[in-house]
Amino acid sequence: MLVRESYPPQISLSMSGNLPTPCNELRVQVGEADETNNIKVDAYSVVDPNIMCTQVLKPFQATIDLGTFPSGHYSVYVNGKLAGEFDS
Repeated sequence: MLVRESYPPQISLSMSGNLPTPCNELRVQVGEADETNNIKVDAYSVVDPNIMCTQVLKPFQATIDLGTFPSGHYSVYVNGKLAGEFDS
């Protein structure tokens, strides 16, 4: 979790990992904070099934802007697992 020193604080999520092939592209969907201040993020990859691709892992790093939030304590879940928490 990255909390930028601005007013209001801007929150970002730093992600890294491996995609299955160099042809896969990372996709991220960020949901709105729910009534318990949980933010759900879905991360996945897509690939064109009609192309041939080398079967090697492709490392990635991404910074996803989550936005700004009203005062409170928030938890961020990526694919159902707690990724981090922050106070706004």
